[in-house]
Amino acid sequence: MDVNLLIAYVGIGLMIALSGIGSAYGVTIAGNAGLGALKKVDKFGNFLVLTALPGTQGLYGFAGYFLLNSFGILTADITSLQAAAVFGGGIALGLVGLFSAIRQGQVCANGMAAIGQGHDVFSKTLIFAVFPELYAIVALAGVFLIGSAVAA
Repeated sequence: MDVNLLIAYVGIGLMIALSGIGSAYGVTIAGNAGLGALKKVDKFGNFLVLTALPGTQGLYGFAGYFLLNSFGILTADITSLQAAAVFGGGIALGLVGLFSAIRQGQVCANGMAAIGQGHDVFSKTLIFAVFPELYAIVALAGVFLIGSAVAA
């Protein structure tokens, strides 16, 4: 039914959009801190890595679509249960990606500010920044489990 497919694709759209918006915010939060810290120390390579890190959540939104599409449920024959599952998974991954990327950007920004003040905390910042990333990965795994549960 067409309405079911529409519901599923709205969920996918939210999944991609929200995680992408989070990544855009996260990388700009980190990037702004990196630019400020570059005025004090020349650690561009370190700052580049820390700035790029929040961008991965946007990629998880795309990966979620490819996972769901691989189950073959995104067709005109999609049931209302499958559509609701795709919609719910999309909202879940989208919101987790949104907040995870923003918070990860803030962790990276704080690390870059500390590096700019002369502290050697690059590797420690990477370790702390991985924790928000974990939740986006868990949400992506949840989308995979949802897709496998409702696949025909």
